[in-house]
Amino acid sequence: MTPTGTPETPNKPEATGAPGTPESTPGTPESTPGTPESAPGARSWLREHSEIGVGLLLLVLGVLVLTDALTMNVDITQRGPVGPKTVPVVVGIGLLVVAVLLTLDVLRGGRGEAEGGEDVDLAEPSDWRIVLLLAGVFLGNAVLIGPLGFPISGALLFWGSAYALGSRHYDRDPLIAAGLALVTYFVFNNLLGVPLPGGPLMGVL
Repeated sequence: MTPTGTPETPNKPEATGAPGTPESTPGTPESTPGTPESAPGARSWLREHSEIGVGLLLLVLGVLVLTDALTMNVDITQRGPVGPKTVPVVVGIGLLVVAVLLTLDVLRGGRGEAEGGEDVDLAEPSDWRIVLLLAGVFLGNAVLIGPLGFPISGALLFWGSAYALGSRHYDRDPLIAAGLALVTYFVFNNLLGVPLPGGPLMGVL
């Protein structure tokens, strides 16, 4: 029996275990220890240093070029003053040097500007006419180099490439193309010892 004049104390809800209370909710993501954060960091680092892939590609190309050049079977009677191994070896070493320098520059924070120094409008569609013209010129050179020889097919290759890229100097372009074809023929055939087909001009050159 409750004494007269004594107020009854209302029942207060217990704080522990009350549903809906944020402090008492176990297993929240914030309180979960050991959350892996290394995977997103690695992906972000790779995105920021994506140019390293270009350096790796150049490294692989350089190794392939050097391996092919050093294992080339060269006949001593066909080798000129320089030899056919010289240019591939120089190109392979150059690829390795560029790959190492590019990788070091990227690791030090260097970044290439995306289309920053080029006058390229990415909104414009590709000009497939130029692509098809260049492809036809290269295919024509591959077909004509046998019967006509490199001096003639090379001249057509250089002239056709200049025409496909927009040059319309009909009095100057054929002469420049013929000069480039002859110089290329002499460099490869006489200096490097890489025989190229001469065609009808074989007896003249």
